[in-house]
Amino acid sequence: MKLSRTVTYALQATLQLAQSETHEPVPCSRLASEGAMPERFLLQILRSLVTHGILTSTRGVEGGYMLERSPDDISLLDIIEAVDGPMNTKLPFAERLPNESQARLRDAIQSIATTARRQLQEVKVASLITRPVEAVAG
Repeated sequence: MKLSRTVTYALQATLQLAQSETHEPVPCSRLASEGAMPERFLLQILRSLVTHGILTSTRGVEGGYMLERSPDDISLLDIIEAVDGPMNTKLPFAERLPNESQARLRDAIQSIATTARRQLQEVKVASLITRPVEAVAG
């Protein structure tokens, strides 16, 4: 499975926000700098994540981005489809195959896509982040 650069940056920024120790909005410039991502491109990605209810944005001097939902409620599928759209299983080249082969290929690809969607939905952002170990009182 190949992920686009857009998806990679969206995942990276979401994970950065999930690991943020402050409950303050994080500016795009900081996310871009810390993640070595192009700021203008990242800004477009962040807007898409806001539109799809994954992030929230705050304007102004103290503005930036925060998770809209808990990391336990955000899946890899949510992020991928927020920036790349629904997973597409269309096969434009298959039109030249015999009808029976087209149908079998379409069914096989659809089955694979259904499995991939289910697995991506099961992986939550919370399972991908590392949380600081809290000191144990002695």
